Amino acid sequence: MSAMKTSAKGQVVIPADLRHKYGIEPGTKVEILDGEGKIVILPAMKNPVEEACGILRGTTSLTKALLKSRREDLAREKRKVAESRDAYRTAKRQRKKS
Repeated sequence: MSAMKTSAKGQVVIPADLRHKYGIEPGTKVEILDGEGKIVILPAMKNPVEEACGILRGTTSLTKALLKSRREDLAREKRKVAESRDAYRTAKRQRKKS
């Protein structure tokens, strides 16, 4: 941990070893966060969309899981329709016999 003074404008110098470690060069944007009694300086994301790509990636593609679920739902519905049709036809035949 490094201790430093702030300038009259509230500026601080980020130590060189930390600038190199986090890729902070002149002109690099940083985010300043305030919370839990601390001030945190983070390098801003250069391309938030690209850097967030894959952040929610799991073992199964959500799209594939959804499509599989929809196929299973469709198969279940088709079975129900077929069972209902068969039951209707059976009942109709039994009425004709009576």
